[in-house]
Amino acid sequence: MTAKRMYLNAFDMNCAGHQSPGLWTHKDDQSSTYKDISYWTHLAQVLEKGRFDAIFLADVLGTYDVYQNSREAAVKQGVQVPVNDPAFVVPIMAQVTKHLGFGLTVSTSFEHPYVFARRKSTLDHLTKGRIGWNIVTSYLNSAALNIGLDQQISHDERYEIADEYLDVTYKLWEQSWEDDAVVLDKEKGLYTDPSKVHDINHEGKYFKVPGAHLCEPSPQRTPVIFQAGASTRGRKFAAKHAELVFISVPTKEAGKVIVDKIREAVRAEGRDPSEVKILSLVTPIIGETEEDARVKYEDYQNHASYEGSLALFGGWSGIDFSEYKANQPIEYVKNDAIQSIVETFTNIDSTKSWTVDDIAKFVGVGGMGQVAVGTAHSVADQLEGWKEETGVDGFNVAYAVTPGTFEEFVEHVIPILQDRGLVRREYEEGTLRKNLFGYDHLPEHHYGKKFSKLTVTK
Repeated sequence: MTAKRMYLNAFDMNCAGHQSPGLWTHKDDQSSTYKDISYWTHLAQVLEKGRFDAIFLADVLGTYDVYQNSREAAVKQGVQVPVNDPAFVVPIMAQVTKHLGFGLTVSTSFEHPYVFARRKSTLDHLTKGRIGWNIVTSYLNSAALNIGLDQQISHDERYEIADEYLDVTYKLWEQSWEDDAVVLDKEKGLYTDPSKVHDINHEGKYFKVPGAHLCEPSPQRTPVIFQAGASTRGRKFAAKHAELVFISVPTKEAGKVIVDKIREAVRAEGRDPSEVKILSLVTPIIGETEEDARVKYEDYQNHASYEGSLALFGGWSGIDFSEYKANQPIEYVKNDAIQSIVETFTNIDSTKSWTVDDIAKFVGVGGMGQVAVGTAHSVADQLEGWKEETGVDGFNVAYAVTPGTFEEFVEHVIPILQDRGLVRREYEEGTLRKNLFGYDHLPEHHYGKKFSKLTVTK
């Protein structure tokens, strides 16, 4: 029997530390060089050597200011701040690679879809079709305030906005320009046939976009759709739109429950559950022996920031854990932050009760995801076992220290996974979607594809 492919994304952010608050203090960590072109070009080349499908770039538009009702802890500990715009590092990495894909996080809550669609088309052109879009609705109240709102939009309404946002972008990407609109006839002096460029005439509850897309069709037209919502409303959104879904869970039990719920939601949407690939967050820590790996993990834990971890988790969950006692079990609270975060630690897996101290220690190395500690063979075994037991299709690989975590994973674990037939030895030619699924454009049955068939006007 042929082994089922393991999809791999690298998980990074245009900041220091990312998922492991405090690890920027480690002597081996170079995440503070995120401002340098050389960091991104080296990382991209390492990942392409390891046949990663893509690098997934996270982003936030506000500071983590829930903990102690202040951004001080986040700023002091370097908790995803300072943070630069992720879009600008994509062309840099694309220039030194040929196949690696780029998943770019952009929020539907704070940027107009007409402007955003052009930026995505531009990047898809420049990378020859290697762009994905991680759709987020933004959970930080600090971002909403700085955009000019009085407070964060409610959780479910953010998804209502996102649904219409997607309608607008699908119309711009799929409907506005016909495939052969650009003629480029130098003899006749005809660049584009005007009859094949159409207004989208969108007028909805949240957006009004009457005109045509500014860009000619890019290699994928619509970028690969990434999504990470695990709440009930988030799963419904993912089932309708997503091609790749990311989950962040602390245990296998929680992972299997969430995977099953996502597959069920996809089936209810009328799609084949297997066409949506689910990737789980993991941080590998690799040693020459099991003891070496354990010592390395303990060393990393000693650099993790307790205060930074609670600031990070507080921003994700919307709960100020400075008001809790260290040994106090956390309880589910519904708010307008990431609703699935606390649910994952409280309601989904009943086999474990989490205190504030537990959360701080767990999040300190690897954020919300599992940490795979061991020799290269052991880490490969853990990933394969997690895949089989939870039903995930692959992993979103985060770092403890960078680029070391990625370099060690590529050097030592990837060859083992390739020998097992789980990771390919060569890329397919073509776009990111072609490498992932075997085709360049949205499949005919995808919700977004219906817009290419609608009647349009000049």
